[in-house]
Amino acid sequence: MPENRTSDAAAVLRRAQPGVKRFTPGLFFALCSALSAVALIACSGWLITRASEQPQIAYLSAAVVGVRAFALGRAAFRYVDRLFSHDAAFRQLAELRGAVFERLIPLAPAGLARTKRGDLLSRLVSDVDELQDLPLRVVQPLLVSAIVAVLSVFGVWLVLPEAALTLALCLVLAFVAGTVLHAAVAARAERRLAPGRGALMERILELVGSLDVLTAFGAVDERIDDLRRADAALRRDGVKAAFGAGLAASAMTLAAGLATLLAILVGAPALEGPQLTIIALVPLAVFEVCGMVPLAVGAWRQVRSSAGRVARVAPAQVPAGIPLDTAEQAEPQTEARAGEQATTRSAAPAIAFAGLSAHWPVFAGDGDTGAAASGTPTALSDLTMTIDAGERVLVRGESGAGKTTLANVLVRFIDYDGSFTLGGREARSMAPSELRRTVGLCEQQPWIFDSSLRQNLLFARETSSDAELLAVVERVGLGDWAASRGGLDAELGERGALVSGGQAQRIALARALLADFAVLVVDEPTANVDAAQAAALMRDILAATATGPDSVPRTVILISHDTVPGELIDRELVLQDGRLAVG
Repeated sequence: MPENRTSDAAAVLRRAQPGVKRFTPGLFFALCSALSAVALIACSGWLITRASEQPQIAYLSAAVVGVRAFALGRAAFRYVDRLFSHDAAFRQLAELRGAVFERLIPLAPAGLARTKRGDLLSRLVSDVDELQDLPLRVVQPLLVSAIVAVLSVFGVWLVLPEAALTLALCLVLAFVAGTVLHAAVAARAERRLAPGRGALMERILELVGSLDVLTAFGAVDERIDDLRRADAALRRDGVKAAFGAGLAASAMTLAAGLATLLAILVGAPALEGPQLTIIALVPLAVFEVCGMVPLAVGAWRQVRSSAGRVARVAPAQVPAGIPLDTAEQAEPQTEARAGEQATTRSAAPAIAFAGLSAHWPVFAGDGDTGAAASGTPTALSDLTMTIDAGERVLVRGESGAGKTTLANVLVRFIDYDGSFTLGGREARSMAPSELRRTVGLCEQQPWIFDSSLRQNLLFARETSSDAELLAVVERVGLGDWAASRGGLDAELGERGALVSGGQAQRIALARALLADFAVLVVDEPTANVDAAQAAALMRDILAATATGPDSVPRTVILISHDTVPGELIDRELVLQDGRLAVG
């Protein structure tokens, strides 16, 4: 598995933690800020007590300067610490989020068939954001607290060893008591926070995305009640987590008071006023710093839970049937080959199947993990046929005959057995990304972004001018419609809410034409169109896709339940139970 792919929680945590070079500056300034806080209270306490004895001002000048320096340093170091620490955490978060997307991309779309949109969104946003707490609220506070505690105990030891022992004892007791109390009250709740956010997000998206259907069937109230239950459960866990943090803080405060009392008891008989003030006040500052330790342990539980969810955002092993780019598939791009590709990229290659079989991906626990897993339904079986360059072919069949599977094989969304050649070259020897520069797919339900018509077209070819966009819109029969809606600035709504099914298909077709695929697979273009407009849409699709730039013929594979007038196509193929019935 490539190094930049996260495969388990430990790998996610390693990626979430900034490297030493990036993490050290923030840690250094955080340590300086914490030590300044301890030194400030020690120095100021000594200064006030010593000043009450009315010595000459020269004996106090160093302490006066120290109080000012430590007071300014505490705030300044804290500010710089926040700058460096958050910059390191956010940069690391960006790299982690990119790595997660890199892991998802090869699996889409077939490998993510079982992933729920809401839970996936929660993992990619909330859970990844939660991982910033690893350096900020776990690693750095623990390191700073440990160093400050050790140095403070050593400093008090120099004044009075007995007081140092009481301080160390109280620190250990506070850590144990605070951590145990926090874990007893909040551990389970903290581990449930991340999954609870995912469950709530899933219910919200399901409710919003299917509100029209739920309203039609009178099921809105039931789903809202379910949403409220999920929200209440998440709120209860949040309250328990906060209550546990409060108990831990109370334990640390109690231990700080106990440490101060013990320091006074052991120091009063042996020390003068200024020294006694130091050993009495230092524990207050030390426990203010070390009070982060139980909270860091609680943050660790939440971070670990989120890391596990991010690690499981995709299958640990790529499901059998998902083709992946490999180093062996990348051919060296010599100047001759690059020139050959540049001159022939618009030419449509011939397509040939020989004994081709295919099935949908096999997930862990479904059975074997081989390419032909036993018990896995075969969607295509022993398919042998040839499609000539520039040919327009209609593939028909009943539901479940294997038409959509064929479309997914052609663009290598799923893998295959047997032989599938493109221009005489075995498709398996090509990286899927390379093949998809030649073969494009207009899916049955095209995705329309919640943006303008221009932005919905530009991602197919970012360099297109407005004139080119308007030309392709006119070519697919949407010129008048676009003009009536404000041209390229027309808003299409969330998931195409402001366009009809036929218009969505035409927009998808326009994107395919801009991408200039030599082979275009059009899957069920009339599935969401009424019968009156289906024939017109089919005719426009075949007319628009007849040729590419410079009038070079384009191969069109049209997948449909419906019949198509014979003059529009060159050949008709019929699939039945995954096999070729008529050629």
